[in-house]
Amino acid sequence: MDMHNVVVGTSGTTAEDVIAVARGEARVVLGGDALEGLAHAREVVESLAAKPDPVYGVSTGFGALAVRHISPELRTQLQRNIVRSHAAGMGPRVEREVVRALMFLRLKTLCSGRTGVRPLVAETMAAILNAGITPLVHEYGSLGCSGDLAPLSHCALTLMGEGDAEGPDGVVRPARELLDAHGIEPVVLREKEGLALLNGTDGMLGMLVMACADLARLFTAADITAAFTLEALLGTEKVLAPELHAIRPHPGQAASAANMLKVLADSGLTGHHQDDAPRVQDAYSVRCAPQVAGAGRDTLDHARLVAGRELASAVDNPVVLLGDHAGGSGGGRVESNGNFHGAPLAYVLDFLAVAAADLASIAERRTDRLLDKNRSHGLPPFLADDPGVDSGLMIAQYTQAALVSEMKRLAVPASVDSIPSSAMQEDHVSMGWSAARKLRHAVDNLGRVVAVELVAATRGIELRTGLVPGPAAQAVLAAAREAGVQGAGPDRYLAPDLEAAESFVRSGALERVVERVTGPLA
Repeated sequence: MDMHNVVVGTSGTTAEDVIAVARGEARVVLGGDALEGLAHAREVVESLAAKPDPVYGVSTGFGALAVRHISPELRTQLQRNIVRSHAAGMGPRVEREVVRALMFLRLKTLCSGRTGVRPLVAETMAAILNAGITPLVHEYGSLGCSGDLAPLSHCALTLMGEGDAEGPDGVVRPARELLDAHGIEPVVLREKEGLALLNGTDGMLGMLVMACADLARLFTAADITAAFTLEALLGTEKVLAPELHAIRPHPGQAASAANMLKVLADSGLTGHHQDDAPRVQDAYSVRCAPQVAGAGRDTLDHARLVAGRELASAVDNPVVLLGDHAGGSGGGRVESNGNFHGAPLAYVLDFLAVAAADLASIAERRTDRLLDKNRSHGLPPFLADDPGVDSGLMIAQYTQAALVSEMKRLAVPASVDSIPSSAMQEDHVSMGWSAARKLRHAVDNLGRVVAVELVAATRGIELRTGLVPGPAAQAVLAAAREAGVQGAGPDRYLAPDLEAAESFVRSGALERVVERVTGPLA
């Protein structure tokens, strides 16, 4: 990948490429090896299609209807019909970045040389992505098995010049009109091609890749806000000593503790836990912050491992096997398989929702401690300017609590459910798409929860007059104020502050400001 182009070859893709296309509008280019692989696999499909023996997906119906052999004159209609009939999604539109990730990942599998589509099909999909045309995909329609069928079908419909899509200007128009405007000829699908466009885990995988990127940033942001809360509460940084975390060698825990220690360097607020109201230890929500955030980091590492394997996969059913994979048959063969089952992705999508919910939970407990005059070690009630006349951040914590409560509901696994479909042919499904959709919501909520802790912790630090916070806190206080997050003072309309804080966290600005002081954080 360079600044503008992502080259798709036969060997999969990377998380960075997915994000570049989905969020960065990078152009997609088909590599020479991809075009060669597409042509070779297509030769296998056309050879099998010419024979009288039925081959699933080439000359048969699909799913529970696979028992019917389809004659050559009906095969174009068969491929067109599967797209039309499977484009049966309902509900709100899915976000543009999700659709672009889904299409790019389906293109990645097409280019693997395992699907048997013509090069023309892959070239057309790349052209649609590069034109900024986004098919309308709906919230409901995937069970996470046999791939993300309905979402992918709505994308395939656009390749055929049917249905509606969003243009680069954000206006929804008939797909044929958009294709014509960009000089793209609709595809007339042939044997195997309709099925190859529908049968993948691409929606689940795309959302997993983006969630992993977002959570990596939020885990670091949560380490920063946890350190600021410790600072505002006059806590002790001794519990962050590397030797304490070395004797329980979870990598994520050590990384989080190291982050917090860097953020607290040279702070004049830490170590005052033995002053006016002596305490031997800080509360769990402060003292155990690295253990909880670190467990989430380790969960994220596992999710990235699974995503990496899926990014290197060719997921379709049936698939074309060539060369050594063809069992010594020379030209190749087409085989049915179960690689479309979304269980590997569904499990980690659910696991990440659990980790996000717990991180949000401990951040909310720290925020509440900052606001409670009985536990904040000298801070005013609710960090208010004139308690009683001013309510301070009282209701900001209500909002945070509501977000955390919802995240706990979103942490209920989708992957433990299964509803049979297709006349019991597809009798066990992953519900991975549902797991991905709720994870996106959870990630958004986590950003808001961390933002509220940031607002409370920085205000608490400001109110510690007579003590000098660490350089990292001082830098963030200044940058946050410039970003619209106002400091201590009389009550004011608070929602804009919280929105500015969320943007400050989600954009990575918080991390960048701190790293200019501390050096790189994990």
